[in-house]
Amino acid sequence: MRWLLVLCCLGFASLSQASVAHLQGRVDKILVVKSERTLHLLNKGQSLKTYKVSLGKKSGPKLHEGDQRTPEGLYWIDWRKTSNKFNLSMHISYPNARDTAKAREKGLAPGSMIMLHGTPVDAQYPEWYFSSLNWTDGCIALSNTDMQEIWSLVPDGTLIEIKP
Repeated sequence: MRWLLVLCCLGFASLSQASVAHLQGRVDKILVVKSERTLHLLNKGQSLKTYKVSLGKKSGPKLHEGDQRTPEGLYWIDWRKTSNKFNLSMHISYPNARDTAKAREKGLAPGSMIMLHGTPVDAQYPEWYFSSLNWTDGCIALSNTDMQEIWSLVPDGTLIEIKP
């Protein structure tokens, strides 16, 4: 009976790896739909895979530094790093020229360091707790497993569109 359980687990693990492997090199755009709290990996406009995300604590488009909102618009994944606090992280090229102009009209800085990242490892709160609410300061957060998958599938230079 134990061998059957082990074989089933190995089968599911290999299927999940196979389902991701066929996506390698095919992602040409990321689409985030804030109202749905979803992130879609796209190829030529077709959704390849969808993930649940957490966003900034406040709703609406990002207006300036410190407003705890997730930006909206067209950006690029321009670099990545490992993070002690958030597992893996990929930088979004916010602010663009439009974001900078809007913030400067109000005499404010637009902000920076908007990332796609995983969830914190926190002794008080399990990972599932973070996926149930919008908790970031403007970033787009995913489960650590989902972030590892995206890290392997999305190259730097990939377009990311963030819609309301």
